[in-house]
Amino acid sequence: MTIEEEMKQSYLAYAMSVIVSRALPDVRDGLKPVHRRILYAAKTEGYDWNRAYRKSARIVGDVMGQYHPHGDQAIYDAMVRMAQDFSMREELIDGQGNFGSMDGDPPAAMRYTEARLTRLASEALLEDIDKDTVDFQPNYDESTSEPTVLPARYPNLLVNGAGGIAVGMATNIPPHNLGDVLEACCAYVDNPDISLMDLIEIVQAPDFPTGGLIVGRSGILKAYTEGRGSILMRGRTSFEPSEEDAQRIVIEDVPYQVNKARMIERIAEVVREKQVEGISALRDESDRQGLRVVVELKRDADARVVLNQLYRFTSLQTSFGVNMLAIDGGRPKQMTLKDVIVAFVEFREEVIRRRTAYELGKARERMIVLAGLIVAVDNIDEMIALIRAAPDPVAAREEMMARDWPAQRAEPYISLIEDPRISVPQEGPRAGTTRLTEEQARAILELRLQRLTALERDRIGEELQTLADKVREYLQILESRPHLLALLRGELVDIKDRFGQEGRRTGIEDSEFEHDIEDLIPREEMVVTVTHAGYVKRVPLSTYRAQKRGGKGRSGMATREEDFVSRLFVCDTHTPVLFFSSRGMAYKQKVYRLPLGTPQARGKPFVNLLPLEEGETISAYLPLPEDEETWGQLFAVFVTSAGTVRRNRLSDFTSVKANGKIAMKLDEGTRLIGVQVCSENDDILLATAAGKAIRFPVTDVRVFAGRDSVGVRGIKLLGDDQVISLSILSHQEIAVEERDAYLRWAAAQRRAQGETDAEEGAPEAEGNGPESPDGPDGPDGGVAVELSEARLAELAEGEQFLLTTATDGFGKRTSAYEYRIAGRGGQGIANIDLGRPKGSEPARVVATFPTEPDDQIMLVTDAGQLIRSPIHDVRIASRSTRGVRLFRVAEDEHVVSVARIADLENGENGENGENEEAELDETVERSEATARGDDSHEV
Repeated sequence: MTIEEEMKQSYLAYAMSVIVSRALPDVRDGLKPVHRRILYAAKTEGYDWNRAYRKSARIVGDVMGQYHPHGDQAIYDAMVRMAQDFSMREELIDGQGNFGSMDGDPPAAMRYTEARLTRLASEALLEDIDKDTVDFQPNYDESTSEPTVLPARYPNLLVNGAGGIAVGMATNIPPHNLGDVLEACCAYVDNPDISLMDLIEIVQAPDFPTGGLIVGRSGILKAYTEGRGSILMRGRTSFEPSEEDAQRIVIEDVPYQVNKARMIERIAEVVREKQVEGISALRDESDRQGLRVVVELKRDADARVVLNQLYRFTSLQTSFGVNMLAIDGGRPKQMTLKDVIVAFVEFREEVIRRRTAYELGKARERMIVLAGLIVAVDNIDEMIALIRAAPDPVAAREEMMARDWPAQRAEPYISLIEDPRISVPQEGPRAGTTRLTEEQARAILELRLQRLTALERDRIGEELQTLADKVREYLQILESRPHLLALLRGELVDIKDRFGQEGRRTGIEDSEFEHDIEDLIPREEMVVTVTHAGYVKRVPLSTYRAQKRGGKGRSGMATREEDFVSRLFVCDTHTPVLFFSSRGMAYKQKVYRLPLGTPQARGKPFVNLLPLEEGETISAYLPLPEDEETWGQLFAVFVTSAGTVRRNRLSDFTSVKANGKIAMKLDEGTRLIGVQVCSENDDILLATAAGKAIRFPVTDVRVFAGRDSVGVRGIKLLGDDQVISLSILSHQEIAVEERDAYLRWAAAQRRAQGETDAEEGAPEAEGNGPESPDGPDGPDGGVAVELSEARLAELAEGEQFLLTTATDGFGKRTSAYEYRIAGRGGQGIANIDLGRPKGSEPARVVATFPTEPDDQIMLVTDAGQLIRSPIHDVRIASRSTRGVRLFRVAEDEHVVSVARIADLENGENGENGENEEAELDETVERSEATARGDDSHEV
């Protein structure tokens, strides 16, 4: 035999041994070999429920020495689990001492604890084991024998469940309520054709020893009908008022197999990490009366929201993966609920049949002896004479067996015995007589004289009559299956009446509440802030006070020296957001799932929120419409720093799993600059850091079917220039002459109202450059035309304005009409005058995006300073001008991010002059605290 063949055969033998003899339970008694051996050893050694407790070490020693040649710790661990009321729905071992806890505390050593069988194990699992009800096999050294299965009177596989990992297969069966399971067995006995769904109506769901709740029925239905499924479990909770005019969540049950101490630690972790907001304190008040974990809430916290967040982020909600795999007929089999019940009832039929046959044999043996005694009493004078004449007992016995004895009174009983040795012939010379067997002769010789009294003779007759009635009953059971099933059903009802009266511990909730948390989250505008190092947070928009442009700003985030705020956007708490990573992956999160913070908080790193790989960062963000039904008519436009553009249908990103989805395969050194939603009636505007911009229709970019392409060229870049902004504009067909005429008219209107292109008398106006080459005074001005008031009003209504901001804090609003529509792939036109370089670093464009008259904007610097101003404070200027100062930045400070705040109706205009010193003091103080490493100001 080659080594390959030897390995195959040896491994197969090992695998079968693990599957059949170690890891998987038998469907008949629901036990693995180690559990069966523990219970049998306790029964044979007399450690019964009504006897004294015995040292656990004694039981373990008996099991290891006679039946289970494995480690004592493995035996003790198995015995401990059978004694834990939080592991077993019906305990099989009655333990005294420390047998562990729900907090994961280990049990005391076996030399300290004591144990014995429970009454259920003794009377419902081991009863009748000495009546040839099950097969026995030699133990490991053939010094004794052990049962291959216990004669269980209830389906222990369902009642206590099972779990185990074999070779290439595993089992995980949940526990159930004893009364429900026995009722289902009775229903099957009454109607073998009962449907699986009718059985599920009786056994509605698992019943876990730790109580809790089962959410939804779909997983239960799949588990019972297919043998595999996932059941969602939750801890049972309630709300109570606290002394501080707040609420508290009281956890009364935990899901099955959940470590309570670890669950409490996890709750504390998610509170520290800001995944769950609104918790002020956490206490474990569990005692001998029951489990009680108190979660104290803050005054403004919504208890339902916090509870749903605990369900999401902690083991207060978990799932039980059902895999109903058991040994049936010596082979592993995936079983449905009905399969388990059918297998148990068939096994129970066999047990009762074998027990009845055994008891019939014992009854007949006793009747044979009693029939002999009846014959001896009826012929007492002849018997005495024979015994007195015999030289010894052997001769007397042989003489008794050789003679024919009259058997008129014993004949009715002898006919029930059906033993040809003692039959009574009805015809011939031996008619009406019988011959004694050796057992009968021995019994007669051992007969005490007191049995010859009339009273004792009557007792012999009564016992014989009782045995005769039992024999008739036994024969009826063996000859009639309905009688056998009636007895089986009666025993099931008896077990239910004695042990199955406890109601369900685990509740069932019909609805799965998949969207409960979203329904409970209030709608609120949020400012989402992201730092260069990958920290994210959300802050209520109302937190930020509106200021006039040119102010000092307020401290927007406490950053580290190596970190700075790079992006922010404003959206609703229910807005789904796609996060695009530097690796080209897309991740989807609702805004309310982002960590909530204050303006000074740093936030939480993306690596703790999304499954990012090492070195992977988030480079683009795309807030999406909430209604996914509209996604089919919309598109997602991707733009890279290299100037390439790609268009995909938004519906390509409807389903994004937790581990992300491939969005784009990027070349080395290329970043994803932006992703925006658009329709085919829109234009794309790309702006570069060097002050160039290009506008072209969305339809110039074809729809890509796949997500692995970088797209087509959107703008041709020169030198080290790169794209920094993507904007989506409404497409409008307008002639050059009409555009020029309208722009001249709009400029005249602004001059008449005192809104010049530069802020009069302001030093920042000195940087204004000449009019745009494409403006009304440029060479491309075209032929002057006169427009009607209706056309002017129409153009004014459709006019859009673009805000362009540079790193030096200068910016401007420019009419989108000044950005002519060109072909995709050109070099673009001037977007802003970046002015003369001051120092070694020239100014660069930070952002270009469209705005509305009622908008406000937020500007953030790399020093963590933030300012919020209404957009109407920013003057409208020509495309190639420098604009006005939007943010007064320090010498080494740069604006790094600008965001639009749309439709602000109730914003407050804050002070500018009076509070500048206070704002500056606050900023300096926080900056100094950051430099010292003092994080006390963080949340």
